[in-house]
Amino acid sequence: MKDFYIRDAATFENQNITTSFVVANKQVKAKKSGEPYLALTLVDRTGQIEAKVWDGVLEIMETFDQDDFVKVKGLLNKYNGRFQLTIHKLRPMEESEIDFSDYLPKTTKDIEELWRTVEGFVAGFQNPHLKAVLEAFMNDPVIAASYKNAPAAKTLHHAYIGGLLDHVVSLMRSADLICRNYPQQINRDLLLTGVFLHDIGKIYELSYSRTFGYTDRGQLLGHMIIELEMLQAKILVANQHTATPFPDELKTMVEHLIISHHGHYEFGSPKLPMFPEALMLHYLDDLDSKMEAMRAHYEREPDAEWTGYNPSLGRSLMNSRKVLEKIYAATVAKAAKSGEKP
Repeated sequence: MKDFYIRDAATFENQNITTSFVVANKQVKAKKSGEPYLALTLVDRTGQIEAKVWDGVLEIMETFDQDDFVKVKGLLNKYNGRFQLTIHKLRPMEESEIDFSDYLPKTTKDIEELWRTVEGFVAGFQNPHLKAVLEAFMNDPVIAASYKNAPAAKTLHHAYIGGLLDHVVSLMRSADLICRNYPQQINRDLLLTGVFLHDIGKIYELSYSRTFGYTDRGQLLGHMIIELEMLQAKILVANQHTATPFPDELKTMVEHLIISHHGHYEFGSPKLPMFPEALMLHYLDDLDSKMEAMRAHYEREPDAEWTGYNPSLGRSLMNSRKVLEKIYAATVAKAAKSGEKP
């Protein structure tokens, strides 16, 4: 286990540290003098940090590459309000030195319990076609293993091992509740099918063996196109277990759930949501991703009543729980001083 994690940077400010990271990004740039320097993005399971190598660049620049594990020694300080590392020494690590659990964040929840929750929702489907197609996905051992491990995004939300499954279970629970409030407008089976499938293509879009990035297929096609291909293949499997073929109109509706779930053209949806389940999927997905982005930011700045700027949300965030706890503590203290009950 590492001695230093990025989340602990405030404790080591203005100190020299020796630790290890994965290189998420490596660029060779030029100083004003024309000499090269290295601009690196280094990550561990708690976050990422920008780093610079100013001296001895020619000696080390070819010894490592992006996605390599490196051991570094350098000065940790702040620049423009953000922590950065000025590296004095760097070397690639041997395989025997690497504990992979130090570098990729992972859900703290029980993966198999989350998977059983999804199985429970699917088992309750009334529509035989939707049930059969989701079971075809879940009974595929390769897809199931990837679904349990994939992140839901590279950086924006649920960006950790198990993040996709965590996100989908959260959405299924929310969808189940909201269906009870709109029983005449929302078909539960159709909405939950959209929840299960809306990000499943990320098991092939994203790479997550060392750092979180994109596969070639993910870069060229994106997860929604990949999902349409996956759906077509699993409908053929599902047709072997139902009395009648998967209805073409229902297939089109499921495809629409997939391609419209981002909700806006500028966010990558080729179509806007055009029926109630599609609209609900978009809003639930958007809500869950934003709530997770807030939770993760509070975790990175646990002592702050107001966080720094959150780029994905486009604002700084008030930690309302911390503020309310402070108000309650002040109320209790005032009541105790006056002899009254809070």
